[in-house]
Amino acid sequence: MRLTTKGRYAVTAMLDLTIHADEKPVSLSDISQRQSISLSYLEQLFSRLRQSGLVSSVRGPGGGYRLGRPGESIFIAQIIDAVNESVDTTSCQGKGDCQGGEICLTHSLWDQLSHEIHSFLNAISLADLVARRDVKSIAQRQVEQLLILNESPRANAC
Repeated sequence: MRLTTKGRYAVTAMLDLTIHADEKPVSLSDISQRQSISLSYLEQLFSRLRQSGLVSSVRGPGGGYRLGRPGESIFIAQIIDAVNESVDTTSCQGKGDCQGGEICLTHSLWDQLSHEIHSFLNAISLADLVARRDVKSIAQRQVEQLLILNESPRANAC
């Protein structure tokens, strides 16, 4: 089983948005800088997240994105589902054609594991993650590093 970068980046970006959403709408370029995720990739992800109602966009100067609803009601599995990612552990992507077009001996085991993982991720909200001490510490470090980077003489050179 492997969660691809699409799912990981979507969760990371949504967590970043949740952490910084108290201030004002969060721009994708800010998320891109803090999380080292390509801006164009974030645009693709946020298009899907917006279609799913997990985020809303604010246009104009100072615009960006806000959560579509409170972080307590946005669960990690919903984010992964919104970007069409799966946490499927079967070798046949759940189709049941793992062994020459037929179901294999361990298909139900791996299928059940996939459901357990989805249930686990569906029990963790963005608010749950934001409340974690390690997440708060890492978010603070990222903000401080970005401030240092933006204050360096090279960043201000023409």
